[in-house]
Amino acid sequence: MSLRLPGLPGKKADMPLHILEKPAATTPNCKIWRDRLPRVFKTRKKTILAAAPDAKRAGRDARLSCLFPFQAAGEGRVGFSGGTANPPLALQAIRNDPRFWMAELCRIAAENPGDDVEGICWQTRLDVLRRSAALIQPVYEASDGRNGNVSGQVDPRLANDFDLMLAQGLELATLGRNLMVSIPGSAEGCRVIEELTTRGIPTHATTSFTLWQYQACMDAVTRGLDWARAAGIDLSRWRSVIPRMSARPGNLGDLTAQTGRRGVTLTPEEILHGEMAVLGRACHHGKAIGHLGKMLQGSLRVIDQGEGSKASSWHIEKIAGGDPGCTCPPGRIAQLTQAGDRLPEFDPFAIDGEPQAGVIARLRQRPCFRQARDFTGMKPKGVGSFGAFAATATGFAAAARKTVDFVARALESARSCAA
Repeated sequence: MSLRLPGLPGKKADMPLHILEKPAATTPNCKIWRDRLPRVFKTRKKTILAAAPDAKRAGRDARLSCLFPFQAAGEGRVGFSGGTANPPLALQAIRNDPRFWMAELCRIAAENPGDDVEGICWQTRLDVLRRSAALIQPVYEASDGRNGNVSGQVDPRLANDFDLMLAQGLELATLGRNLMVSIPGSAEGCRVIEELTTRGIPTHATTSFTLWQYQACMDAVTRGLDWARAAGIDLSRWRSVIPRMSARPGNLGDLTAQTGRRGVTLTPEEILHGEMAVLGRACHHGKAIGHLGKMLQGSLRVIDQGEGSKASSWHIEKIAGGDPGCTCPPGRIAQLTQAGDRLPEFDPFAIDGEPQAGVIARLRQRPCFRQARDFTGMKPKGVGSFGAFAATATGFAAAARKTVDFVARALESARSCAA
């Protein structure tokens, strides 16, 4: 498959596509996001190439250069449309450059003498996001806002606190026009998304796994846009993405546990069918109601047994032909790059595919699948107890606590040295 992709000027017509480019080759509205802050784009590319076999390094370099063309940021040319920064990713960014951030923490503490450790931690997160947004601001400007967005999340420990999430979201929105505010997909989070949308602020609905969440978020966006238009609010900055963290229901949710307790097993392929069936229904619903936001496929899974074997990644292959984008962490980018020439050709109509009725019937024997795929599968208060949501929210909250502790230890060390 040799195509010139929208948004990637200068790509040679005969150059094979990287797998992350293939969905965009089937529909120009598909976007590629990266689960890391822009600050570490170049470093990760070097790491991937260092692990490549000598015979394949040049080819992989050329393909990855279309995803990491950072030197052309001023031209609005970038393979990745944006970057995300949930609490674990923000913590990792700080840990990757501890000397730099130690100095920054001391500076921030000196500038905010009245703040406690939590306050210094929040100011540090704002600083991380401000720098990241500024780094790819030229991409945002040159592409008229189509690319160059950075997603920054409110404190995940506030998932059920409307007032505090809204306050943090409004503060995050001041960091740059290309900063999207990431809000948990809880019932209170959907209210915050609606309120931010009324002000023309772009949003990113994280920790989303079920049709109820997707529908609630789409409805919140629609109400917010209606109000904003009636009030004459400037919507030139507004965007909306709703991620589907696809592998987490199978890895972290109740699907496997509920299967074992019922004495019936599901194959890995059937679990993948279930994960994609939820995304497909959400995408079709959004299209049917004219939703102006975009679904985003995240938490990808790659199946690869190494050189000489076939590889697959349904989470990317099965969105071909549709509008959803995908967001990919560095580890998955490396896996996909290594497996690229052993992955099957894309079906340009894959997004319209439906699992066999028998597979859906087997999946529906599990309550968590019915909760995820049925529009009325849960009530608002039930989101917090849904397995994948609870596990992910717990992980995000743990990362937030570790970040606070990192800041506390850094300040203690600085004070000790000063004494």
